[in-house]
Amino acid sequence: MKPNTPKGSGLQSVQIYDTTLRDGTQREGISLTVADKMRIAQCLDGLGIAFIEGGWPGSNPKDVDFFERARDLQWTHASLAAFGSTCRVGAAPEDDPQVQALLGAGTPVCTIFGKTWLLHVTEVLRTTADENLRLIEDTVRALRAHGRRVVYDAEHFFDGYRSDALYALETLRAAVRGGAEVVVLCDTNGGSLPWQVEEAVQAVDKTLGHPIGIHAHDDTGCAVANSLAAVRAGARHVQGTLNGYGERCGNANLCVIVPNLELKLGLRAVADGALSRLSHASHVVAEVANLAPDEHMGYVGHSAFAHKGGVHVAAIRRSPRAYEHVDPALVGNRTRVVVSELSGRGNLLAKAEEHGLEVAEGAEAAVLSDLKELEASGFSFEAADASVTLMLQRKSAGYVPPFELIDYKVMVGQRGRPDSDGATTFSEATIKIRVKGELRHTAADGSGPVGALDAALRKALRSAYPEVDRIHLEDYKVRILDGSAGTGAKTRVLIDSCDGTEHWTTVGASQNILEASWYALADGIEYGLTLKARPRTGEGS
Repeated sequence: MKPNTPKGSGLQSVQIYDTTLRDGTQREGISLTVADKMRIAQCLDGLGIAFIEGGWPGSNPKDVDFFERARDLQWTHASLAAFGSTCRVGAAPEDDPQVQALLGAGTPVCTIFGKTWLLHVTEVLRTTADENLRLIEDTVRALRAHGRRVVYDAEHFFDGYRSDALYALETLRAAVRGGAEVVVLCDTNGGSLPWQVEEAVQAVDKTLGHPIGIHAHDDTGCAVANSLAAVRAGARHVQGTLNGYGERCGNANLCVIVPNLELKLGLRAVADGALSRLSHASHVVAEVANLAPDEHMGYVGHSAFAHKGGVHVAAIRRSPRAYEHVDPALVGNRTRVVVSELSGRGNLLAKAEEHGLEVAEGAEAAVLSDLKELEASGFSFEAADASVTLMLQRKSAGYVPPFELIDYKVMVGQRGRPDSDGATTFSEATIKIRVKGELRHTAADGSGPVGALDAALRKALRSAYPEVDRIHLEDYKVRILDGSAGTGAKTRVLIDSCDGTEHWTTVGASQNILEASWYALADGIEYGLTLKARPRTGEGS
């Protein structure tokens, strides 16, 4: 078998089974409302995911409500699946409330899990090996008798296979006899390694002669690798979650698996044209789950195609293939150039091109020198593209800044005794700037010294630049760079700004926190006031 050539690749398709709404919600810190689940499900359907597991209808009212609402939706690509287990020991499926709840969900697909590992059969279920086989076969058959397609998840398959391969295979045969359309080999503890998975899947494929799937957890950091190993060995059904959400260390990450299947193994995994929406889907799910996106995730992360080293940037300016394994646009991402003290001239030239700036010949070398000196003094430009753009813009022919600082003064005080009910603190800033050749001197109050300085600057600019009111400060971050220096420590300030359409970040650094804040604040306002005048070839900073 050639490297990267999956067994049976002529089939050219893999069924993707998403369990974000069930297994994914078992991650600590995730709690989805029914509305959240509906939004994610529709996003998954838009990608062309084959199966969407909506939840476990026998476990909680929220999942019951989800399935009720889901009946009223038109699903373009996906088949909705309800999840549950085999019937109870000693009971018939028709007498088991949990099995009846599965049927009551009204989904075209039912997914059930059963025991593969004799340790679980004897110590957890506390029953016999033969009774466990009956539970599997009878439950699958009962669901099939009601017209449901059945996906059978063989829980702890790889542990069970290593312990007693013959019995593990018998549990799969029981599911096949009952009518399961696919048997899914689950690495439930997440402890298997890729070569173990590939060997076991090859053996099952050869022995069983039935469609096989893989369900991997990431406890060894190998869930994606294990899933791909299973596909190479013959599996054509892959279960996972968007962003790899899941219990403990998470599930196999479909945001990495899907592009690997399509772009590396040449297999169809999602709908035609849907791969380019993968980055967007990843961020939508993170937003709905109220989790920060993993910016360094393969393919879809903000940094997946970011280039910082000067040698790398110089190379990709000549040929993107030099340091990018695929075209970022294929997964809805883009190339980014990060500017820092590790940058070369190419980083700055790329940034100038992105923002449509015509920099005088050789000016980028001067900016690079200034940037490296500033970084040595505490500035950091990796997350502050807007400050870099301004440094380049100021080197552009004919650039006139919208304002020039003459001086400022900030006062912070308190009225009344600190322990009295009427005690109040106040901040007042006065600022003197030159705007279009005119000297302006204003003062303003604020809830804090930076707020007062911001208000005074805007007050001085408003008559000449009324658009300043559209610029809002969204976030203010402070980092102490050398805590051992005590009150003399150098401080770095990052300010996130927005004009309702675009977002940008600026930076300042100084031993004086107000001076650091001024650098970031003034750059943020200047960037916003000159934003519309720049022809941009890339996205917002």
